[in-house]
Amino acid sequence: MIEAYSFGKMRIQGKDYTQDLKIIKGGVVPRWWRKSGHSVETDDVRDILEAAPDILILGKGRPGVMQSTPELRALLQQKGIELVEAGTDKALEEFNRRFSSGENVAAGFHLTC
Repeated sequence: MIEAYSFGKMRIQGKDYTQDLKIIKGGVVPRWWRKSGHSVETDDVRDILEAAPDILILGKGRPGVMQSTPELRALLQQKGIELVEAGTDKALEEFNRRFSSGENVAAGFHLTC
């Protein structure tokens, strides 16, 4: 599904995105803006939580500045949602692998730092 990534740019199904984004149920939600910049809080992924994925993958950027908050990690654990956090390069590989195998996966990708 994700075809390419370079610093500040991601190509998904032939379309280029230059701002952070989320993928929920196979659809792209562009222009993802978090309340606290490089911290991912529960409110930042409310739409993902409502979609009830089994897995949430967070692409932390390059080199990986973005982080989930302890509160979000606790909520995901409580809901039984697996969290995978990695640099965006690795996170997109993991997303593509799991999405193509039919797993119920959602993602948020930071495209820069």
